[in-house]
Amino acid sequence: MLSRFARRARTAARTAADAVRSVVTPAALVRDHAPTTVPDPADVLTAEEAAAMAEEIEVAGTAYADAADLARAGDRGKRKARKLLDRVPAGRYGAVLVERVQSSRQTPDLDAIRATYARLNLGEVPMRSCAASLRVTVAEELAAPAPAAAPVLVAA
Repeated sequence: MLSRFARRARTAARTAADAVRSVVTPAALVRDHAPTTVPDPADVLTAEEAAAMAEEIEVAGTAYADAADLARAGDRGKRKARKLLDRVPAGRYGAVLVERVQSSRQTPDLDAIRATYARLNLGEVPMRSCAASLRVTVAEELAAPAPAAAPVLVAA
């Protein structure tokens, strides 16, 4: 009896959390939380090695940030094009062939897994965190050196 009440309470809490997520923009939910940093992997350079390669690291970081910007722009373009392409029937349109094919990607059916766990009284479905993400930020104020103060000439 108590476990049924606990399950219903958890379901109600999840439903309320989902409702909040659907109303609040996802970016605001992420920005409200401070990012959790994780330790560096075991195979990173030592501080001395990294200091010796500072210029190369700066170039690589800038290239990474630029590539990420291009990827985001490409994703936005793909989403915009898909709005129309998802609505057209399969066929040839000029030089473009539109088809729908079965994806080879598979994901676990979490609803079925949760139902199985609930049916067998196994508790919550165990979850694990995703791998840490690499975040590169190019600090504009650090990237360009401040101009040297020029002497001010005053006409007498």
